[in-house]
Amino acid sequence: MSLPAAPNAPTAGIIRAVVVDDEPIARRHLRALLAADPEISVVAECATGAEAVTAIRLHRPELVFLDIQMPELDGVGVADTIGARAMPLTVFVTAHDDRALDAFRVHAVDYLLKPVDRNRFAAALARAKDMLRGRIARDPARFEAMLAALRPMRALPTDAPGERLAVRVEGRTMLLRAREIDWMSADDNNVIIHAGGRTLRIRDTLSAVAERLPQGFVRVHRSALVNSSRVSEVRSAEQGEYEIVLGDGTVIQTGRRFRDAVHALVGRGRT
Repeated sequence: MSLPAAPNAPTAGIIRAVVVDDEPIARRHLRALLAADPEISVVAECATGAEAVTAIRLHRPELVFLDIQMPELDGVGVADTIGARAMPLTVFVTAHDDRALDAFRVHAVDYLLKPVDRNRFAAALARAKDMLRGRIARDPARFEAMLAALRPMRALPTDAPGERLAVRVEGRTMLLRAREIDWMSADDNNVIIHAGGRTLRIRDTLSAVAERLPQGFVRVHRSALVNSSRVSEVRSAEQGEYEIVLGDGTVIQTGRRFRDAVHALVGRGRT
């Protein structure tokens, strides 16, 4: 199937979009954000790069939200397969990867950082609409230069062994990137996973889940486990305990028996 040199203009004011991400939670979150906009129609939701290539060729969307880090065929591979100048307008979605972020910023290509923030999403979508409607000029050469900058990074590992957490949800096994989890809380015989304002409840114990997580997660309370990379502040509280403050403002009370873990998290000299 041949492709046009550039995406078609939106038909009847409706922008057709494709969402591509190997994480089910991330796909659902993006789809929910897009569903709130009456000018957007999500025509396909893809879990792999191969599915994305098929969907783009079949539906010819005007807009694609494309995860940069996927197994096998990644976001760069999708763009290379379709062709940089034949790709729909693309908003890349990425986890915390400084190498990729530098490439996006240098080449002024729009991107969303996981977990996707609603305000940042709204800004990216507004800019995409302006480009599709000709209010902001598009620069295909800039997009091609960005892809060239990203290609050398593809051989570098994105997920070290053990950095994906397998959980059972409604009879299905889901694989979550551990680095995208902010913290976890225990609720009776359930664990609630908090990731970017989203929550996922699984039937398990916090101790069992902790054993399956990579380094960087710290048990700070019998009912709380935090991703140390999300901690922005540790405050002293009463009776030798602490308050853990995450980047999104969440405050987690520590337990006395986990004091050593908190000391190890921030360093004794800073507590």
